[in-house]
Amino acid sequence: MKSSQAFSGFPEGKADPTRIPAGFFAELLPAIDDLGELRLTLYAFWSLGRKGAAVRYLRLEEILADRLLMQSFGGAGAETETRLTEALERCVARGTLLRVHLGETGDAFYFLNTPKGRAASAGLAQGDWKPGGEDAAPVELMVDRPNLFNLYEQNIGPLTPMIADRLREAQEAYPAAWIEDAIRIAVENNVRKWSYVQAILDDWQRRGRDDREDRGDSEKARRRYLKGQLADSSGS
Repeated sequence: MKSSQAFSGFPEGKADPTRIPAGFFAELLPAIDDLGELRLTLYAFWSLGRKGAAVRYLRLEEILADRLLMQSFGGAGAETETRLTEALERCVARGTLLRVHLGETGDAFYFLNTPKGRAASAGLAQGDWKPGGEDAAPVELMVDRPNLFNLYEQNIGPLTPMIADRLREAQEAYPAAWIEDAIRIAVENNVRKWSYVQAILDDWQRRGRDDREDRGDSEKARRRYLKGQLADSSGS
């Protein structure tokens, strides 16, 4: 067994925490029986947590370039790379990481299986993001993201692939100003659900949009949308 020096303890000063979802301890940790998979899972939480909002993915090249991580797998060499690749495959097979192959080159991109990771990987797979042309950031994810997606996350909740599909459908069916105003009304009424936003849009499309009522008198609009037909949409 390889010997190692005793841990000297964490340094003083401001902590540099890594956010790990509670589900890791409740579901993943009891199920992981491979040390390499555990190492790579924790590394993914640490590495992705330090990336900017526009590059929340990993590539095999950057994983292999991390000297300390490679040392934990045994150092440099083909055997170490094989062990790391096997750990990566385990993470993908378990569903901890999502893998998307891009374009003709088949370059692989890895996302954490979180709501944002699922939405980003689905968007990449569907061609919603464009190549960035830089080695460090070969694809532009959040930069090219529709403003409506940001508006939804900031006001309603996490963006899932299903919600992303509904937002795309809404963009094709309604004017952008309608969607923004419907989200605003949902927030003002404290009903932060897409079904409620959709009900407002459907109502406007069916009976016509009255800007004087829905825009000029927001208090009257709020009362109307909390009563009658649209009230049924506030619960789902």
